[in-house]
Amino acid sequence: MQIGIDSFAAAHTDASRALSPSERLGNLIEEIELADQVGLDVFGIGEHHRADFLDSAPAVILAAAAARTSRIHLTSAVTVLSAADPVRVFQEFATVDLISQGRAEMVVGRGSSIEAFPLFGFSLNDYDALFAEKLDLLLKVRENEHVTWSGKYRPALTGQGVYPRPVQNPFPIWLGVGGTPGSFARAGALGLPLMVAIIGGETRRFRPLVDLYWEAGERAGHSLDQLKVGVHSLGYIAATTQKAADEFFPGYARAVTDVGKERGWPAVTRAGFDAQRGTYGALMIGSADEVVEKIIRHSEALRGVSRFTFQMNAASLPHAKLMKAIEMLGTSVAPALRKQSASSCV
Repeated sequence: MQIGIDSFAAAHTDASRALSPSERLGNLIEEIELADQVGLDVFGIGEHHRADFLDSAPAVILAAAAARTSRIHLTSAVTVLSAADPVRVFQEFATVDLISQGRAEMVVGRGSSIEAFPLFGFSLNDYDALFAEKLDLLLKVRENEHVTWSGKYRPALTGQGVYPRPVQNPFPIWLGVGGTPGSFARAGALGLPLMVAIIGGETRRFRPLVDLYWEAGERAGHSLDQLKVGVHSLGYIAATTQKAADEFFPGYARAVTDVGKERGWPAVTRAGFDAQRGTYGALMIGSADEVVEKIIRHSEALRGVSRFTFQMNAASLPHAKLMKAIEMLGTSVAPALRKQSASSCV
């Protein structure tokens, strides 16, 4: 199982907003460097177009990180493909792949935040149709240097070359999904790896959707080796479970409550937060040993997880605390999970 981190370069608290954008991005690059040094497998950068986020151009951040790292995989988390030009997206990530010497990936999705649609002149009425068409084009660009294609939302391509070409062939593209059954089935039918965002509720309740992914993939004739499932969840590691919970909760409550006002969610309470940290809850917050046990439990519930990524900066924790958590994730959690995976294969 691969273990990694996703960041939205967000600032939801007064203390985090007191830092300049340059300082925040500098801290983020240091966090990616440390993740590389302590042996984590992947670091992802999200995409948002809001005042509290600095990740509107994830490929630029990943390119900066590529020049400062040597082994970690660098990915989007997610690229809002519906509001982007697939040709340009491919060019950007192919460039990151060249800089990193074959360590770039992308996770593409429709996006849970809608700001990109009016910003780039797209209608939310076309939410799914835009994604389906643009994913089709992105996959054709991945497969062909010269592309002939036509669609409804973008001018046709009549054999033009798309450059540069990445080191990896095929370039890794994951499909990021929330809780829509059609999205799971689409990923399976296309034979794409699946990245499931589970940020609330009980992780095991996603099993029927994951089964739908596997069934669609097998029906389409894709090998089981080609199909794999990743999970993205909110998480944080500290020396003790109580310390992790106490440090994470204030910023988490602020961020989720702010988003909830837009989406009609109830205010976050400590009782609700603690329940989400329970045996089957989605929040991966605790000591290293507790988090290892929970990841193993969730992986078994979902028929095997190939990649697990932690969204730690949702709570806008200080840089020093994030650095310590990254170190613990790389030196305690990841090795324990690798050892467990190795023993289960014997």
